[in-house]
Amino acid sequence: MPGGKSSEALADAVANLTGERLLIDISEVAVDFAQGTASWGDVALNELDAVVVKKVGPHYSPDLLDRLELLRWLEGRDVRVFSPPRGMQMALDRLSGTVTLQNGGIPMPDTVVTESVDAAVATVERFGEAIFKPFYSTKARGMQLLTPGPELRDRIIAFQTSGNPLMYIQRKVEVPGRDLGVVFLGGEYVGTYARVQQGESWNTTIHDGGKYECFQPSEQVIELAHSAQALFGLTFTSVDVVETDTGPLVFEVSAFGGFSGLTSCGIDAAARYADYVIKQVSS
Repeated sequence: MPGGKSSEALADAVANLTGERLLIDISEVAVDFAQGTASWGDVALNELDAVVVKKVGPHYSPDLLDRLELLRWLEGRDVRVFSPPRGMQMALDRLSGTVTLQNGGIPMPDTVVTESVDAAVATVERFGEAIFKPFYSTKARGMQLLTPGPELRDRIIAFQTSGNPLMYIQRKVEVPGRDLGVVFLGGEYVGTYARVQQGESWNTTIHDGGKYECFQPSEQVIELAHSAQALFGLTFTSVDVVETDTGPLVFEVSAFGGFSGLTSCGIDAAARYADYVIKQVSS
């Protein structure tokens, strides 16, 4: 993402180690299957040693899955891609990510997926409070907190007709003023930051006023997050974890991971990522 803070930081980190800087806008890439080439202007991607992905679009959407398919084709031509495209695809789609975590036995908040308005109403009444989540979103964008009441059915219908025919409904978990981003690089633990709740917002995201703080989690949290991220095989990722009275739960595994939270721990994530990739390519 040219102009994106994290993308620019990663490109700078690669340049610091290699003397070369190439920040590619994937929306301008052309793949010619007949000729077996992937090009960005005069740059032949299939001749690069590796491609390092920070983001493939400004907002999560199904379109990004198609962009990742182009990178999967490139990967099939012996170009190293960090993270592997298939892992990013599984984590990008909230439903795919949830199925992967559920099949892996990872504890999550109670979740129901349905197209039935009646089933959705019954779920909210059973949960008491439920968060309706779009399949493609970050920083709680598009999410709605619904509770039982006379307007519930109409609000569910409005959510469904606004582009969410298959609804993802999750029991609202009592968050102890924070949730955690547990970060891994190459499957190894890097550090943890907390998103600390501010004001009256029901969520902790920076988008809604939360702030980052460095945090030292329990071994139980680290082990759970490690197990969750291992299911996706991502190079750099963060696992969203919430601590509850009955133990930690995983919300999701990030397709791309975030750099900003680690700055609260004094960790330069871009430099760590670039160094890791270059060592992998050089080995």
